[in-house]
Amino acid sequence: MKKHLKIFACYFRLNFASALEYRASFFSQAFGMALSNSSFIFFWWIAFAQIGGRIAGYSFEDVLFIWAVTSTGFGLSTILFANASSLTQLIVTGELDAFLLQPCNTLLGVLCARTNLAAYGDLLYGFVIMVIFYAGNGVAWLWFFSGILLCGLLLTAITLTAHTLSFYWGDASMIGSMAIEFSINFSIYPEKIYAPAVRTVMYSVIPVGIAVHTPLRLLGDFSVWVAFAALGGAVLYCALACWFFYMGLRRYESGNAIAVRL
Repeated sequence: MKKHLKIFACYFRLNFASALEYRASFFSQAFGMALSNSSFIFFWWIAFAQIGGRIAGYSFEDVLFIWAVTSTGFGLSTILFANASSLTQLIVTGELDAFLLQPCNTLLGVLCARTNLAAYGDLLYGFVIMVIFYAGNGVAWLWFFSGILLCGLLLTAITLTAHTLSFYWGDASMIGSMAIEFSINFSIYPEKIYAPAVRTVMYSVIPVGIAVHTPLRLLGDFSVWVAFAALGGAVLYCALACWFFYMGLRRYESGNAIAVRL
C-alpha cells in the first residue's frame, strides 16, 4: 500500500509539473472552465426567481450544493485519474502494453498517467460556491468534502467500467462518453425531476445519486444508516469496477506496439 501511495504521489507531481510547463495554457483553461460553470449559477438564479419557492423540493442553495459537489468531484477525478477516459484508445491501439511492463499496479498506472488542465477550474469552482453560499456552515462543509471524495471515486469507476467494455466489444469510446455525460446530467439537477426508473439507475448502474444527492439529503436530515449505505455502495461499486477491469484484462491481446514510458 505504501509503495502504491508513493507511485500515486509521483504521478501527481509529474503531471502537475507538466501542466505548469505551459502556464498560460494551464491558467486560461482552468479559468475558462470556471467561467463556463459560473454561467449556470445565473441560469438557476433566473429559474428560481421566475418560479419562486422550490423546484422539485430543492431550494436555490440546494441546487448550488449539488453543483459544487459535482464540479469539484469531477475536477478531482479528472485531475488525478484523467487517463480512465483514454482506456479504450490504449486497448484498441495496443498502447496498454507499456503499462503491463511497469512494475507498479497496472490499473493505478493507467488511471494516473494523465491529467486534465481544465479540471483545475472545475475543482476550484465548487469551493468558490461553498465559500459564497455556505461559508459559516460547518456541517455543509463536512458533507461537501464527503461528497467530492465519493463523487471523484465513483465518476472514475463509472468511466473505467464503461471503457473496460472495449476488452469485450472493441471500441467502446462512445459508451464511455455517454456514461460520463449521463453521470454529470444526473448530478446537477434535482433528482425528483426524474422518473422512479431513472432514479434507480442513478443509485445502481450510474450511482452518482450516492455521491451527490445523498450528501445533500444527509445535510438536511442526517441518518447514520443512509450514510453507511452510501459509503458501502460506493466502496462496492469501485471494487466491482476494479474487478471488471482485471477480468477484461485477461482478454487483452497485445498490439506488439513498441512504446517506452519513463
